[in-house]
Amino acid sequence: MATYAIGDVQGCYSALRRLLDQLRFDAARDRLWLVGDLVNRGPQSLAVLRFVKSLGARAVTLLGNHDLHLLVVAAGHVKPHRRDTLSAVLRAPDRDELLDWLRHRKMMHAGAGYAMVHAGLLPQWSIPKALKLAREVETALRSDGYNHFLRHMYGDQPDRWRDDLTGIPRLRVITNVMTRLRICTVDGKMEFAHQGKPVNLPRGYMPWYSVPRRRSRGTPVIFGHWAALGLYTGSNVFALDTGCVWGRALSALRLSDQLLLQCACGA
Repeated sequence: MATYAIGDVQGCYSALRRLLDQLRFDAARDRLWLVGDLVNRGPQSLAVLRFVKSLGARAVTLLGNHDLHLLVVAAGHVKPHRRDTLSAVLRAPDRDELLDWLRHRKMMHAGAGYAMVHAGLLPQWSIPKALKLAREVETALRSDGYNHFLRHMYGDQPDRWRDDLTGIPRLRVITNVMTRLRICTVDGKMEFAHQGKPVNLPRGYMPWYSVPRRRSRGTPVIFGHWAALGLYTGSNVFALDTGCVWGRALSALRLSDQLLLQCACGA
């Protein structure tokens, strides 16, 4: 039995299946961890959702910012972006079933000596604390009142964590950290405009994983989201968003021995 963590798929179903063939993935024996962003920008979001859903408990799937965007668009709270490729999902006969399944995915996962999150963790958050905070957002998304949260989820403020935050501001910070974070200050102030490589950053900011003495540093953290960063394996993290949707590669990490495998996504 092997467990593989796989980077952002973003609707690239053909590439995902090629990578699984390369891994000789056996659904009866092996397990997948998916870092989130199953959908959008790629051409086959519907096929990706149906396939991953069909794997049941054999796949642990996190929510990424594009997955949450699909939920918000489907709920009618925002209009699709010009570059979105979500129309097939929104028109599918099993749309409601797929969206309900997606809404019940995790924000963060830990096991086998690793933690996994879509984007990042604030320096003051330990792994146990982050998991507890993730459960708060998961509870909101799985509740009967999830639409209220989706309606108010977007926004860059508050731009830092405080333990006394409550309500929507609290849930928004947790969501932004786990699905949008790339850079922050040593005290955890976030900035969301920078999407490129980790160079020429605003003064005082650094990649979240580079903050000295971050409390999650003792556990290897798997994440995606930062396509411009590409494959990165320093600082006790494994960054697996290698830009498949941009024609680069889809990456997998075998947890047992940290073997990295990739398949090209241009074809």
